[in-house]
Amino acid sequence: MINNKHIIATLVVAFFSIAGCAPLGGEGGGSSPLAFLPFILIFVVFYFLILRPQQKQGKDRKKMLSEIKRGDDIITSGGIYGKIINVSEDDIITLEVAKGLSIRINRSGIAGLQPSAPESKGGKN
Repeated sequence: MINNKHIIATLVVAFFSIAGCAPLGGEGGGSSPLAFLPFILIFVVFYFLILRPQQKQGKDRKKMLSEIKRGDDIITSGGIYGKIINVSEDDIITLEVAKGLSIRINRSGIAGLQPSAPESKGGKN
């Protein structure tokens, strides 16, 4: 499988090799619209490899943060696991990290929802 870094490196090398070529019309003078083609291609590749996935991740995170509710198991950005016991209007969340121990965090401090605990298989570990 080709890595994104390899694709970007190949495009950069191609850009510099095309940009270093002599103009197609013989002697120099004016700029050809073809000279802007490498810039356009690099922008398109950057958009699809970097910008678009980043926008999608941001949208998914915003949706996840807006849908959290009492009882959800979460992970904070600091690595603390806990259960939400209260969500206030001003984005303050009360998180129970141990029985009888709760902390308050900002909604933006949530890294994600904790995946469900796997069922025990009944075997020896």
